[in-house]
Amino acid sequence: MAVLDAWTAGAAASAGGTVTAAGPQPGGDALSGAPAWYVRMRGEEKEVITVWLALRQRTLFHHAQLMPAPEEAVRETWEYLLRRNADLFGMAFALGHEGGVELVGRVPVERVDDTELDRIVGTTLACVEECFPTAMALGFGARFRRRPRTRPDTAHC
Repeated sequence: MAVLDAWTAGAAASAGGTVTAAGPQPGGDALSGAPAWYVRMRGEEKEVITVWLALRQRTLFHHAQLMPAPEEAVRETWEYLLRRNADLFGMAFALGHEGGVELVGRVPVERVDDTELDRIVGTTLACVEECFPTAMALGFGARFRRRPRTRPDTAHC
């Protein structure tokens, strides 16, 4: 899809800020083989956040890994994330294929434009940044150490 090619090329060209890389995924989506793209960003709370975009028959599916499968307080971790789902627009936390926690969503193909791609990627970044520390503290207890913040807290999921 030309819109995705142009948008990720623009994001890649402006890399150096939050976006560190973007472009088509060679071989397509790992699970379905559908045409796919990625946007890799630098985060404050989570060091690297990658949003995967896969073009399916009628929808653009997007997902980003939040964290591996929780090892401690599993019920409490999932309860926290499910409660957060109520505040999300166009995406939700879900169990990933390898047992980890992913943020997933889909939009109709006819709605995919630069504005919608900005919304998907920006909202994913904000939500992962906001939810990652709490989810990791619940799911990994004493092993998780929060990174010191270098910018003011402005993320809202």
